[in-house]
Amino acid sequence: MNPAARRFLVIIFVAFVTIPVATQPADPILSPRNANYTMSVQLDPETKILTATQRLEWRNIQSVATDELWFHLYWNGWRNSESTWMIEDRLRRRSDRETGETKEGDWSWITIDAVHLVDTAGNQIDLAPTQRSETPDDDNTEDRTVWVVTLPEPVNPGETVTVDLIWRAKIPRTFARTGFRGDFFFLAHWFPKLGVFEGEAGWNCHQYHASTEYFSDYGVYDVTITTPSSYVIGATGREIETVDHGDGTTSHRFRQADVHGFAWTASPDYVEVRDRFEHPDLPAVDIRLLMQPEHEHQTQRHLDATKAALEHYGLWYGAYPYGHVTVIDPAWGSGAGGMEYPTLFTCGTGIDRPFGAGSPEGVTVHEAGHQFWYGIVGNNEFEYAWLDEGLNTYSTIRTMQETYGNSFIVRRYLAPSDARGIFALAFPEIRNDPWMGRLNRYRDDARSDVQNTPTFRYHPKTGGSLSYSKTALWLRTLENYLGWETFQPIMAAFFERYAFKHPTPEDFVAVANEVSGRDLNWFFDQVIYDSVAFDYAIDSVSSKPVGLKGLTGDDGDPVYVDPKDDDEEEDEEKSWRTDVVVRRHGGGRFPVQVKMVFENGDESIHEWDGQDRWTIFSEEHGSKLSYVVVDPEGVLALDIHPNNNSLFLEAPSKKGAVKWASFWMVWVQDLMSSWAFYI
Repeated sequence: MNPAARRFLVIIFVAFVTIPVATQPADPILSPRNANYTMSVQLDPETKILTATQRLEWRNIQSVATDELWFHLYWNGWRNSESTWMIEDRLRRRSDRETGETKEGDWSWITIDAVHLVDTAGNQIDLAPTQRSETPDDDNTEDRTVWVVTLPEPVNPGETVTVDLIWRAKIPRTFARTGFRGDFFFLAHWFPKLGVFEGEAGWNCHQYHASTEYFSDYGVYDVTITTPSSYVIGATGREIETVDHGDGTTSHRFRQADVHGFAWTASPDYVEVRDRFEHPDLPAVDIRLLMQPEHEHQTQRHLDATKAALEHYGLWYGAYPYGHVTVIDPAWGSGAGGMEYPTLFTCGTGIDRPFGAGSPEGVTVHEAGHQFWYGIVGNNEFEYAWLDEGLNTYSTIRTMQETYGNSFIVRRYLAPSDARGIFALAFPEIRNDPWMGRLNRYRDDARSDVQNTPTFRYHPKTGGSLSYSKTALWLRTLENYLGWETFQPIMAAFFERYAFKHPTPEDFVAVANEVSGRDLNWFFDQVIYDSVAFDYAIDSVSSKPVGLKGLTGDDGDPVYVDPKDDDEEEDEEKSWRTDVVVRRHGGGRFPVQVKMVFENGDESIHEWDGQDRWTIFSEEHGSKLSYVVVDPEGVLALDIHPNNNSLFLEAPSKKGAVKWASFWMVWVQDLMSSWAFYI
């Protein structure tokens, strides 16, 4: 940056942070508010450059002092092909940045032009000579996503430090749901963002990793965004001031308290819709929906799904406290869909989305739900991503089932990719089981990383299955085991106690034990602190008439007998001995039931603590066994092979399957013949 431009920015920044503005109503204080940001940013849509000034006021809420400030510079993760983010993304086989398709303008960077400490007298002390990059997670010298400055004096417990920054950033072609596509912009984690000081443990400020998300303290954000006047702006918080500069640009000022981040979007194409969530037992929430024009016909579906999340999460766990939320339908192909930010989230849809198939409702409920798990309960996503992703995935499934029922199957055609075909064929008769869907995603990774491993240390391809699916399944298992009347208060208590705090896995375990009144460590030791797989199976079954078969009588004159040869005994008077062998194939242990169903319709239930590798259940009954099943109620949602949980003594007739398969083949043949006519 040339000196004249730098002096201009300094003048603008001083004016920005010193000119008084209209007094805002005091918000009820919900969080520590120890990391507060005042920022002014200008977007140049042509160059894809952000130019910004920033004031950070940070209060040390720990019991020890620190003389450093550690910042995340997330956008440097997309600076070149050898950043830690890019290397990890290649290991997941998701990145195309090495194919030669990426142009120079598609990369990103963020650079600090000036950084000053503001002392109590208002004097500015240059901190630039103290700045350095750090790589706390690896020795990658190409990674510049952590930036540190040293202060002239320590910040003692309870003290506040003020730092002014001037910086610029290049917006990338979308990485990790952040960037541009044409004149659509979605900007997240776009500014130098302070890490979390954890006292004796120091600064928790990880490098940017491809498989994890974010972690920061709560505070008040006051952000002014200047863009071309034709752009519609959506952002964290409420818009409290708009200034048209008369030169083709407009400034939009947003403010939000008690959040740990700020995201925004700009596009001239958005269609704005406003609505309001109202419920007799919950506070009202203003909804601002920014839709793509081609998706306007789905407006009500987005609104209804948002309201479903606010209602169910609010009633189950606790009320949404902010009074407003912004819902974004990102541009098609922008890569910005399906992500959560404080008081704002992005959805994801297409033109042809049959109602009942789960899209866009599923992603909308999920991202709205993150306002509770991540937004209000602010876990460390670098280290314990499952604390928000897993709890939210479980809650999403429950909300979707309560609101819409299980979705039906849809297949898409007339495109190279099945997921993006322009023609949708719906099968309403075939319903998805969302818990089975999660099990299918988890099964192959059941014996992979221990869940309590810091998430950024997971195998590159297991983060999704462990953080999302495994957690949702063990939460479902816990609900089944304890009952909703016990499980729901656990979740509500965890939400209430750790709202606007940074909980750990140990906090969740402690709440579950306390609220349930049980010692559940035997369960958590397996699902959080180990990587055992659960797999119970029916191994073998025998059901024979009671009676001696073989030789009997004196040794000198044995007689052969067979109970089946006793034609005089009526069938209803026969007694049958049934033996069932049940096995535990996996390392996980869980109490299960074994249910026997007999040909006359009678049933019997046997309890097993599930500890041994196998056990046998024997029973005499007046009817022959029809089938047997272990865990008949599906309590153990973590069982990786439910297909071996049951066994019929005799295979069911195949006549029905043959009949319908014949009909299906004839139908397919007719369809293909008709299709061939047009080719």
